[in-house]
Amino acid sequence: MSESGEVKLAPSQGRRGLFCKRNLIIAGAAIFVIALALGLGLGLGLRDHGDDDNDNDGGNDSGGNEGPAPVPNNNTWYPEVAASWQIILSNPLELDTSNPESLTPDVDVWDIDMYTNSAEIIAAIHSLGKKVICYFSAGSYEDYRPDSNQFKSEDKGSELDGWPGEYWLNLRSSNVRSIMAARIKHASEKGCDAVDPDNVDGFQNNNGLDLTAQDSVDFVKFLSIEAAKYNMSTGLKNAGDIIGDVLDYVHFSVNEQCVQYSECDTFAAFINDSKPVFNIEYPDSAPSLTANVVNHYCSKSGDGEGSDSFSQVLKNMNLDGWVEFCNGTTANTTIDSTYSKDS
Repeated sequence: MSESGEVKLAPSQGRRGLFCKRNLIIAGAAIFVIALALGLGLGLGLRDHGDDDNDNDGGNDSGGNEGPAPVPNNNTWYPEVAASWQIILSNPLELDTSNPESLTPDVDVWDIDMYTNSAEIIAAIHSLGKKVICYFSAGSYEDYRPDSNQFKSEDKGSELDGWPGEYWLNLRSSNVRSIMAARIKHASEKGCDAVDPDNVDGFQNNNGLDLTAQDSVDFVKFLSIEAAKYNMSTGLKNAGDIIGDVLDYVHFSVNEQCVQYSECDTFAAFINDSKPVFNIEYPDSAPSLTANVVNHYCSKSGDGEGSDSFSQVLKNMNLDGWVEFCNGTTANTTIDSTYSKDS
C-alpha cells in the first residue's frame, strides 16, 4: 500500500549572539528576509509534493488511499451474534407486499440479491421488523447485471472456476471501484440495511490479475467506507486470511463451508469481537438430510470446532428457497420461479 509522505519541520535551533545596538535593525531585517525565503521555499515544496501524489492517483492505482474505519452511529444497523437468517440468491422472493406475514421462515435477517428484489419487497420485510442484507458481487464480473457494460476489458481477469462467464475483477481499478460505489448507493436507495459484497478473495484464487491479499484488504476497506456514507453495515464474505486486517471495518461475516473445510475457528474472531458469523453449509444430500448429517454440520466439535454462536443454515448450492436449521426445522421460502438471469 502506498503511503503519502509527510513534511515535518524540525524545531528551530536558536543561535545566540551579541549584537551591538546599531546592528539590531539590520539583523532584524535580515531575519525577516531569511524567514520569508524559507517560507516560500517550503510552500513550494509542499505544493510540489501534493502534485506528485495527484499524478499517481489514476488508472489502476486506487489502493492504499482508504481512511480510518467508520465510526459507528445510531442510524446504522449492526446485526447481533446468533441472529437467525435466511439467504436466497437464485431467484427474487415472491411476496405479496400487501400481506407480508406470508413470508416464511420467521427469521431476523434476510440476505437477498440486491438487483432482482424490488424496493417494495425490502419494505415489506421491514414491515415485519426484519432486516435486509443486500448481496452483490463486488469482485467478479457478471454479464447479466444491468451495469455490466460499464466494465472495461482491462478490468477483467481469469474466469471463476466453476462459474462460466464470470470473471475476476481488478480490485485496484478506479473504474471497478466507481461501479461498486454506485452499487452501494443503489443498495441504499432500495432500503437495504447492509451489504454482502461477494468475491473479495480473488487473491486466494487463480485470478489472472496478480491480485494480492493487500489488494483485498484495501478493497474491503473502501467498500465499508462507501457503505457507511449511507448508514449501512458491511459484511466480509469468506476471505479468512484477511480477517485480522479488516475486522475493524466490517460488521459481520458471511461464511461458506467452514465446517466442511474445518476452518470455523478462523471466523470465530468475529464472535470474539461481538459480530455475527452467518454460516452456510452445502450438504451433498440436501434437501433430504438425515439427523446424522445435520448433527455433523451443526456440531461445535470436530469439523465444526470454533463455530459456537454461529448463525448456521444448511442450503442447496444454488441458494434457492429451501433451508434447514440446526434445530431440525425446515422451510421453503416462495421464490419467483419465472425469473431467469438470461431473460
